[in-house]
Amino acid sequence: MKQDYKANSLSLFGAVAMGTGVMIGAGIFALTGQVAEFSGALFPLAFLVAAIVCGFSAYSYVKMSNAFPSAGGIAMYLEKAYGRGTVTGACALLMAFSMVINESLVARTFGTYVLRLFDVGDSSSLIAILAVGLIVLAFLVNISGNKIIGSLSQFAALLKIGGIAAFAGAALWVSGISFDSVNKDIGDGTSAGGFLAAVALAILAYKGFTTITNSGSELKNPQKNVGRAIIVSLVICLVIYLLVALAVGSNLSVSEIVAAKNYSLAEAARPALGEYGMWFTVAIAIIATASGLIASVFAVSRMLAMLTDMEIIPHSHFGMPGTIQKHTLVYTVVLAGLLAAFFDLSRIASLGAIFYLTMDMAIHWGVFRYLRKEVKASGAVLIAAILLDFVVLVAFIVVKARVDLLIVWVAVGGIVLIFGLERLFLKNHTRKGTEPRYQES
Repeated sequence: MKQDYKANSLSLFGAVAMGTGVMIGAGIFALTGQVAEFSGALFPLAFLVAAIVCGFSAYSYVKMSNAFPSAGGIAMYLEKAYGRGTVTGACALLMAFSMVINESLVARTFGTYVLRLFDVGDSSSLIAILAVGLIVLAFLVNISGNKIIGSLSQFAALLKIGGIAAFAGAALWVSGISFDSVNKDIGDGTSAGGFLAAVALAILAYKGFTTITNSGSELKNPQKNVGRAIIVSLVICLVIYLLVALAVGSNLSVSEIVAAKNYSLAEAARPALGEYGMWFTVAIAIIATASGLIASVFAVSRMLAMLTDMEIIPHSHFGMPGTIQKHTLVYTVVLAGLLAAFFDLSRIASLGAIFYLTMDMAIHWGVFRYLRKEVKASGAVLIAAILLDFVVLVAFIVVKARVDLLIVWVAVGGIVLIFGLERLFLKNHTRKGTEPRYQES
């Protein structure tokens, strides 16, 4: 049974709110400290370079959305490029898994910041309980209907953008916009490889723009507005992230940022604004992570439902009633809950970065190899996007392998397993009338 993926009629503002709603969550609240751990005092620059890399990446998505706007988003783009084959299914699943991984990152960030309100330390079990609780809440909100999700995303986007901007502005003002403490650490423990690894993590703070591609069936004038929404969302997030990075850097030394890497914004608010400032920052973090998770869960469940309808991935009801998207919603929250319960923030972010960059290169290559003329894309820009992703990914894997080789093997093994199982499924589940552009060897 084919599903109706259309939610509500979205304006350009609504699409931007949805994109920024997913992007501004764990991206800035959890990743600031982790980025600083790799890049040292250059961490604000890492967010800027990540935005540039994502700007090149966004080129493919804008061109594809202009030519083929649909609710299928990335899944549809991959099928347009590669046909119904292993590459399409596996890369779409990599994107879905990277989003689920990001959801668990968001959920654990929520738990970490909530604990800042209480003098209970950084109990891993309490963080996991709070994280799973938020994921359950996101599930309940999602099954209540699309209208609530859309309205909540728009309201929360305004609230958290305004709140984060207020925090950054106040922290910079109180500090006198001085970076003396950070300047002392410039050059200490920072290498070219470490900086590129930091860029890889910072990219996770922007990759939520890809969810906007799922709005093609809902936006008015989608041939233009999907691309516009992507660009506007990236610009808004770049401004917010740079303000926050500068605010944190003006109030904490790099060593202090790294020591509080999972809650660096709350820690930066304390010397600048006192206890009330810290509480305000925690409140904004709670709103940002909760709303971002709700929007992301909806986007992932819809993508998986679309892949099921395209007969690219297997599906089982497991005795559950309702539509396919209700089932994929359950799968999404269960997997996100398991990751949030058993993985720490650093490992979750690493998995997400490797999966996302791998999928992103496949998108660019597909557009370059098969659709460049059809969508009127510049080959030079597409090749630049692939090279930027590749350099950042390799640097991240090399640096990460030195400190946590296990998570690198888990990521590589996961990619091999996804491609292998997808090929096996498609080999035994053929659909007549669809010939892939990409011929399997």
